[in-house]
Amino acid sequence: MLDHIKRFFDTRIMAPSSADTAGASVRVGEVAEHEIRLATAALLIEMARADDQLVEGEMQAVTDSVQMTFELSDDECQALLELAEEEVRQSASLFDFTRLVDRGFTNQQKIHVVELLWRVAYSDNHLDKYEEHLLRKLADLLHVSHQDFLKAKHRIQAGVAELQGK
Repeated sequence: MLDHIKRFFDTRIMAPSSADTAGASVRVGEVAEHEIRLATAALLIEMARADDQLVEGEMQAVTDSVQMTFELSDDECQALLELAEEEVRQSASLFDFTRLVDRGFTNQQKIHVVELLWRVAYSDNHLDKYEEHLLRKLADLLHVSHQDFLKAKHRIQAGVAELQGK
């Protein structure tokens, strides 16, 4: 999986800058940045599919989240999401994706990922029990505390309520 990801990012997503030594990947902690981007996108896609009803709003929330979080162009975002969907189809579990995010992100960044997951879950204006279950599982695998998990949920709920009130 990682060779395929590296080739993809080397050819399709912003090549490393000249400041990087010998074309080495930018690394966040122990994990290459492109691996974290792909893993995050895969988790968001899994969240959109959690209730077995993939609606346009959910995929738009995934796209917006990936593009905004990683500051990607439309083409880069689309290419990343296509690769993430392929990796999700080939993956036997979410553990590989959560492990990469857990190792590569700070606690604050992992909380942000949980917020993105909540945003996708609420993007169809309905929180399904399967979505909430998956979110709890992912937050545990990312080692996000229950308190931070709930705070993230409340922040997203408040934003959804504000949008619905307008």
